[in-house]
Amino acid sequence: MDMNSPSYPTASANGIATIAALIGDPARANILSALMGGQALTAGELSWHAGVGAPTTSGHLAKLSEAGLLAVERQGRHRYYRLASPDIAQAMESLMALAAAGPHRHRPPGPKDEALRTARTCYDHLAGRLGTALAGSLDNRGLVILGDGGALLTTVGGEFLVGLGVVLPDGNDRGANGSRRPLCRVCLDWSERRHHLAGRLGAALLTCSLERGWIARIPDSRAVSITDAGTHAFTTFFGIAPEHLTAK
Repeated sequence: MDMNSPSYPTASANGIATIAALIGDPARANILSALMGGQALTAGELSWHAGVGAPTTSGHLAKLSEAGLLAVERQGRHRYYRLASPDIAQAMESLMALAAAGPHRHRPPGPKDEALRTARTCYDHLAGRLGTALAGSLDNRGLVILGDGGALLTTVGGEFLVGLGVVLPDGNDRGANGSRRPLCRVCLDWSERRHHLAGRLGAALLTCSLERGWIARIPDSRAVSITDAGTHAFTTFFGIAPEHLTAK
């Protein structure tokens, strides 16, 4: 079964070590994590997330940009930074899953942690309990087929989503390396240890959820809140159990 898995050139050990060293710095890891929300941020905003001063942040941003991990956009006097591609977001989510599986820190989870675990953005798609429950629902109903590290949108699934107002994207979305971005792929959720939907379909589901008012962004966080309209939509249209839509 073709799961729309893209092919990538083989990376050298030195190249892997270089990227790993860049991400391994706590301040730079905080910068990349902050940008996992999918929104472009200024150097000042990223300095706050990184917990370091402006000059240090500037140096970190330069290194991350030179390595191709960040893209920069100018608007007037400001520069806005974002992740250079969805692949970087997926790599960060996978690293978060590994970190979550490691030795536990002796720190009780707070409200922000629970909000992230309930529902959040993973770059341009939904993650957390909401994201994995959504993927599981579509898979169980035969609307999306998950397997072998990939995913496939069925004809019935496409018709169902269009009927809900989801705008299915065409195949012109290109990645940073010029390759066509898959319509449907999976991403391992760091908090749930299950897959949520990524790719162009995952982005379309997030866009629809925001536009329909099913979810709302939380300031200074990649967590999103599920509205009353969203609770109704996710339970009625997707059959998601209410316990997946509230913080534990």
